[in-house]
Amino acid sequence: EITASLYLLAQKDNVLQAKGEETAAEGGTVTLGCLYNVSITTSNYLFWYKQDGNNSPKFILSRFKVGEGKTEAGDRFSSTLDSSIRSVPLKIQKLQLSDSAVYYCALSETETELLWQHKTV
Repeated sequence: EITASLYLLAQKDNVLQAKGEETAAEGGTVTLGCLYNVSITTSNYLFWYKQDGNNSPKFILSRFKVGEGKTEAGDRFSSTLDSSIRSVPLKIQKLQLSDSAVYYCALSETETELLWQHKTV
């Protein structure tokens, strides 16, 4: 059993995630929500990161605009940017105990500014 809890890292209006817990069985699927309230342009970048224990956050995937992005986490991790509801959820399939971590959703309006919030899974 894998439980997800959300902890607010920064009071930023640009990236939003609902507080609470999510529970999923090993082998199942979980979707971690992330909403944004800015208009996505060619200068906006949406990212997901995973942090294990005391290690630095590790890049999972990014979305630059609808249908574009990259991933370094394999086929079990996916995200679709839905500009109609300003959502970029992270879907993790075939859950493994090693997926237990802190997951960060981040929005960058420039190359140097990241607006962070995170979810513990």
